[in-house]
Amino acid sequence: MKVSIEELSRVEIITKEAKIDSLVKEFGKFGISGMTIYDAKGCGVQLGTQEYENEDEATGQPTLLHKQVVMVVLPTSEVDKFLDFVEKELYTGHIGDGKIFVSPITNAIRVRTGEEGKEALKAGILD
Repeated sequence: MKVSIEELSRVEIITKEAKIDSLVKEFGKFGISGMTIYDAKGCGVQLGTQEYENEDEATGQPTLLHKQVVMVVLPTSEVDKFLDFVEKELYTGHIGDGKIFVSPITNAIRVRTGEEGKEALKAGILD
């Protein structure tokens, strides 16, 4: 059954493992009760170079660094406020603070109950 749903967005946050705990502890302020966190390896435009490395040591070859990705889905109307919070929480001004990607979601379905859209994201009595 298709229903009219509020516009939803997926936010994927890639950052250092050390930042994850403090970040997700504050998600409740945004009504976020569900998230997916997974390990990843990768590099950004600096090719995985650490700030403290000597330029002579840089090889031009990418070095894959260990990171974690936090994925949440929330109403699009709340994304700007959420992004402001995440940016402030992660910012150090140093290489490796992370990246944030925002994508549109056309629907979300809770398989067990058939709930769709924003209702599929809320905690239910039996969850």
